Amino acid sequence: MTRVQATSRVLVVVGDPVQHSLSPAMHNAAIAALGLDAIYVPLRADAVALPHVIKAFEALGVAGNVTVPHKLSVAQLLIRLTAAAQELSAVNTFFPEGGRLVGDNTDVAGLLDALDRLEPQSPWLVVGTGGSARAVAAAARARSARLLVRSRDPARAATFAAWAREIGVDAHPDDGQSAGTAINATPLGLKTGDPPPVPADRLDGCRAALDLVYAPRETAWVRACRARGLKAADGRALLVAQGAYAFERFFPGVPAPREIMAAAVRQALGD
Repeated sequence: MTRVQATSRVLVVVGDPVQHSLSPAMHNAAIAALGLDAIYVPLRADAVALPHVIKAFEALGVAGNVTVPHKLSVAQLLIRLTAAAQELSAVNTFFPEGGRLVGDNTDVAGLLDALDRLEPQSPWLVVGTGGSARAVAAAARARSARLLVRSRDPARAATFAAWAREIGVDAHPDDGQSAGTAINATPLGLKTGDPPPVPADRLDGCRAALDLVYAPRETAWVRACRARGLKAADGRALLVAQGAYAFERFFPGVPAPREIMAAAVRQALGD
């Protein structure tokens, strides 16, 4: 356990909900292993409180991460954004610099790390239209993959696909054509009893599946995908990868101890 004292830097993950996040376990393990004077804590903030919370973080020089559903909102609240965060209008990492908070997006690099293990094939079917889905779109562009967008609201899918085309992705609303890779970028799976993000018959022809949600013994959807013969993984690989890139923003010049971070996630999940 990291010893907290008056000099300790405070790092946070802010979201609503936030109790599911394993970022505190992962980052605190890295902090302890490297003997850094810091502590990483979860903070739940609803949409009404969020602007005040971000203003307080900036005043205090607090760094941290953003989880559902605030990635798009935080991008609107920060004056300074990296090129990646600005392009996606989504922030998952922020840190102080020159008296201001800088918003960044390490999800894209983390997604590429996680997806490359699955050997994804085009087209990719993404479920969701929020901040995580925007990172999927940027990853699709990096891998020259076509993108099919699925949402409960067809208008949201069409709007998202149009935005993705603006940043250079060959993206279209899901029309039922066979997909090579399925990606869940929604919170479905966080709660017991959630329906699968993709109907079973929509997975016909898929070779790989990535669930951005993580859970002990993997999510039900990942297990179902693997039972169909797909290469499948839950969100822990993304969690560690994006967390490692974020850690290196919090502590410039300090390489993130990825194996220690991954071990802390496995332990927290009881795997």
